Amino acid sequence: MQDILLEDKTGLVAGWQQVWDPFIGYISNPEVWTALLIGAIKIVFIYFAGRLVMKLANKALEHMLVARDKNPLKLDTRRTHTIGRLLGNITSYVVNFIVILMILNQFGIRLEPILAGAGVVGLAIGFGAQSLVKDVITGFFIIFEDQFAVGDIVQIGTFKGTVEEIGLRVTKLKSWTGEVHFIPNGTINQVTNFSLNNSIAVVDISIAYASDVDKALEVLRTTVLKNYETNVNMVKEPQVLGVQTISTSEITLRTTVECKPNTQASVSRELYGEIKKALDALSIENKESQAN
Repeated sequence: MQDILLEDKTGLVAGWQQVWDPFIGYISNPEVWTALLIGAIKIVFIYFAGRLVMKLANKALEHMLVARDKNPLKLDTRRTHTIGRLLGNITSYVVNFIVILMILNQFGIRLEPILAGAGVVGLAIGFGAQSLVKDVITGFFIIFEDQFAVGDIVQIGTFKGTVEEIGLRVTKLKSWTGEVHFIPNGTINQVTNFSLNNSIAVVDISIAYASDVDKALEVLRTTVLKNYETNVNMVKEPQVLGVQTISTSEITLRTTVECKPNTQASVSRELYGEIKKALDALSIENKESQAN
């Protein structure tokens, strides 16, 4: 019995010795510690290099957005922050993904299966959510290219109104009668922006054929110039162009004025009212008074 126990003990010691001796030899090998030290240095270098790249990229984005704000067509503050956050997040994801792959490579992990798996997952997501991906990509370019901003009056397809919100997936548009339209960005093919440039108000006044044209033109010039001094929406002095059309019963006189974006309707209404009063005061018969 003692012999059996002694043999078991001897076998156990021998087995432990077989495991322990290679381990001691491994950890006492200078080449192993040198390789581990070099690997640790590489990992630290990769990490801080990634942080540096992200910092430089964020600085470049800030300078780009500041330079864009100095352009004649400026971004509003909300859009500038949106672009900054969006590009910053994309840069962060890309840099962190590359850093993780490089660190895994230092541990001897093959990257080919990981990249292949990521490609398959991305392809599956792309096929499963094509409309969502299209909406997000289109929304990104709408924001980045400054096609329209919150507060602009635009026409998208058959919908016209004020832009209330621009998201990566949908754009919220409010019509002048109060309806709110949610338009997926992927369906936006053409946009007409009425708020980028100054508008032109066209005021056509019809007077009776027998009226004194020169007198009527002088009344128009005096009235519109007087209104120009008080109307803050007019950006340039009105131009009385003269006779626009002649018919058997009336003569149409045209006046144009450059005004602030999307204010042409209110400017036209105000000019029509003031011109009507001026013509009535001088007993110049216009179309409306003639019809009465």
